[in-house]
Amino acid sequence: VQLQASGGGLVQAGDSLRLSCEASGRAFRSYSVAWFRQAPGKEREFVAALHLSGRTDYADSVRGRFTISRENTRNVAYLQMSSLMPEDTAVYYCAAQSAGALRGPYGYWGQGTQVTVSS
Repeated sequence: VQLQASGGGLVQAGDSLRLSCEASGRAFRSYSVAWFRQAPGKEREFVAALHLSGRTDYADSVRGRFTISRENTRNVAYLQMSSLMPEDTAVYYCAAQSAGALRGPYGYWGQGTQVTVSS
């Protein structure tokens, strides 16, 4: 499966933003999807995941503010981000896997999309 993330941008603290991850190739509905992020000078970190069964998992830092979802008929996954904070600034990556733990490892990755939150 090939993935392409989009929707990043420059926003102010408190704003909302929705990222999209478009998938092509094999049956998207057969994959669990996740979002990771990497801030400058930091390791890539887990943000959110959605198992193909519908089960979700969120990092503590985003739980209650971010929501992961998907539209299998359109082969798209989303990350709805609300109440954004400057510390959410990072390059966000979408990922997919056919089996395994929700937090990874993931075998398929999209290119990143930059999210910058100004204070």
